Amino acid sequence: MRDVAIIGVGMNKWGELWEKSLRDIFVEAALKAIEDAGVDHIDSMYIGNMSSGLFVGQEHIGALMADYLGVTPIPSTRIESACASGGAAVRQAFIEVASGMSDIVLAGGVEKMLDVDGNDATAALATAADQEYEVYNGVTFPGLYAMIARLHMDTYGTTQEQLAAVSVKNHHNGNLNPNAQYQFEVTTEQVLNSIMVCDPLRLLDCSPITDGAAAVIVCPLEMAMNYKNNPAVKIAGIGQASDFLALHHRKDPSWLKVVEIAGMQAYKMAGKEPKDIDVCEVHDCFSIAEICVVEALGFAEKGQGGCMASTGRTAIGGEIPVNTSGGLKSKGHPVGATGVAQVIEIVEQLRGQAGERQVHNARTGMTQNMGGSGASGVCQILEAV
Repeated sequence: MRDVAIIGVGMNKWGELWEKSLRDIFVEAALKAIEDAGVDHIDSMYIGNMSSGLFVGQEHIGALMADYLGVTPIPSTRIESACASGGAAVRQAFIEVASGMSDIVLAGGVEKMLDVDGNDATAALATAADQEYEVYNGVTFPGLYAMIARLHMDTYGTTQEQLAAVSVKNHHNGNLNPNAQYQFEVTTEQVLNSIMVCDPLRLLDCSPITDGAAAVIVCPLEMAMNYKNNPAVKIAGIGQASDFLALHHRKDPSWLKVVEIAGMQAYKMAGKEPKDIDVCEVHDCFSIAEICVVEALGFAEKGQGGCMASTGRTAIGGEIPVNTSGGLKSKGHPVGATGVAQVIEIVEQLRGQAGERQVHNARTGMTQNMGGSGASGVCQILEAV
């Protein structure tokens, strides 16, 4: 198996992109990644996308995006794993290059979620939950994560203020990110006084609906030296796992087993431990998700993730900076693109190109991308070369 490197990254500013179509925003991000890499062709393409058929009525986007990017007849494949679609697309690109099947592969993600009203967007996202056991009975994703939060609070003493600290931290970081959807800070008081969505989760505990795309270019590490636009970043470890789709089937819904297993796979492949990670992007679709993820990845003991943000341990300059991009909470969450954008943030950190968000002397970074309420997940460990 060949070592694999990321040599190019590209994304657009996320948010309400009314004037651009699904194909427009993907091609924009893809062209930026191609230009950043300095390549003159790509051999293959994977596109993370959850629900383009429901959001904009467009399926068959592998061929569509190859057409509009002008790269036909290369193979172009859509990858779907709910909100982990982007991370899964990067994993497939990694496998294709590592196997020797192709040399230069684009892994991208795209979603256009704001062309439908709020009810239709909620219904589209709900397809990532169990239709018969959860959705039929009226449960939405805020409801599922609210149950996770309530269980965590009742079991471990996690507080509303600790949930709020996650949002405060991530909005602070997102305010420094020119591509973030929400470039503003929030206070603890604002989070605690925002509208209740599903007890105990308030509006400012929840990630937004977002339009956006992101793309990376991967190639064999030995070939990366031929492309000197930017320092290459090695994909040192990668893991993917699945769990029960329905929350009630899991032994402990507040413990994200899929994150633990995917993380362990990535650590083992990279020869790393949690203490070796300098910066991490995690799937904070709701504030409680970040708290549960830092536990499952081994950055905090079980039940102790609540104090990580409130004590500054996950801030830039802290023990393990988490979501320096602003995370899903502030950067935005176009579900098919999220996992790719997480990789982009880590690449920029390891290149030393993160600007005001830069983590000092970052050499090893990690991403964690999750589908649904934790039924699928992908983790990656990246190293500066």
